[in-house]
Amino acid sequence: MRRPIAAALAGCLLLGGCASRDEASILDGDTLTAGVRPDLPGIGFKGPDGTYEGLDVDVSRYLAARMGKKVRFVPALARDRERLLQDGDVDMVLTFWLEPKWKERFSFAGPYLTSYQDILVRADEHGVRGVRDLKGRRICAVMGAGAAEAVTVEREVPAVPVAARSCEECMGMLADGRIDAITTNDTILAGMKTRRGAGFRLLNARFGERRTAIAIRRGDLDGCEALNTAITQMYQDGTMAKFMRKWFGTSGLDLSDVQVPQFEGCL
Repeated sequence: MRRPIAAALAGCLLLGGCASRDEASILDGDTLTAGVRPDLPGIGFKGPDGTYEGLDVDVSRYLAARMGKKVRFVPALARDRERLLQDGDVDMVLTFWLEPKWKERFSFAGPYLTSYQDILVRADEHGVRGVRDLKGRRICAVMGAGAAEAVTVEREVPAVPVAARSCEECMGMLADGRIDAITTNDTILAGMKTRRGAGFRLLNARFGERRTAIAIRRGDLDGCEALNTAITQMYQDGTMAKFMRKWFGTSGLDLSDVQVPQFEGCL
């Protein structure tokens, strides 16, 4: 049976590090390099001045501080995040859906957020009320993300995916009519809607639970458990609830019950 997270971390700290580790761990350095999305307002967004903001940025800073480390940010678009981890350019990548295909290649801490898949349409679009109404509709398919496949493959709705490099590009295509809808995490859609203001409508369709986790290199058990301990503390001290209100408080999302998600366990 795996040791409780807190006990495992405490043991490592008392010994000045887990000497039994044979491979590199995120616990080794003084700085955590976090891969965050640069194109998702409210989640991870890189401004013109090069600074980052959003939920994932705040979460990364909190976790690093709890682990006694500094944090550095690297842009991680959906199509680049696997390469960044495999090449060692980042220590961890946030906003990763927990799916079987990813578990084969990486270890995961968390999830640190439980959300649902939703749909964003133009404000004057009244023919789409739920996922089944996407039949024959053009939906955005961000390269490397997998949200479009959750509609066309998992739910077998014959929507028409239209490729895009980023969610920002999706928003442009939705605004000018090249696509009919964007579907992904409700928090991502809420952030984009808040940034763009009027002209768009979030359906609150909530048709698929999405467990959002932190990907790290496979086999880093100690680093994974340290992150899980910090995530638990982030919820218990009320910090996560504050972060959620900060970024999504005006979006219409239900933020009345922000509870620590059920962890997957570190493998």
